[in-house]
Amino acid sequence: MVRGPVPAHPTPPLTQDTGDTAMSVIVQDNGFTTDDFDGIWIDLPSDTDPATLTQYSNAEGIRIDFPSFSDGRGFTLARLLRLGGYKGQLRARGHVIADQYAMARRAGFDEVEISAELAARQPAAQWMFRAEWTANDYQSRLRKRA
Repeated sequence: MVRGPVPAHPTPPLTQDTGDTAMSVIVQDNGFTTDDFDGIWIDLPSDTDPATLTQYSNAEGIRIDFPSFSDGRGFTLARLLRLGGYKGQLRARGHVIADQYAMARRAGFDEVEISAELAARQPAAQWMFRAEWTANDYQSRLRKRA
């Protein structure tokens, strides 16, 4: 797992999933699920310099950390990765709350990884309530008017 600023070298830091998601819950559009990703993750902190994202364009999976639910930098990183053509698995990990699920999906995340403790406080029904993330998207409504 990589923590701290992204190194300046062009080789991305790779981590083999070590099973530390055992105490985590994966949230997808159909609710809580088990982690079925068996590739190599690149872990990016929320303060990753956006100018360095192109070096990760061929990664199998990228997890972007959310140290706090009020730290929205991870949404920006996800959006920039997708706009840059990233096609791999993209996961938000950390302090994302159910109210942010639709925003995470619209930003480009495939799923969210939360702690078991947060899953107990915000059960699957709260996440699934926001699973229709393509509905009520004000940006889509604004584009239709233009």
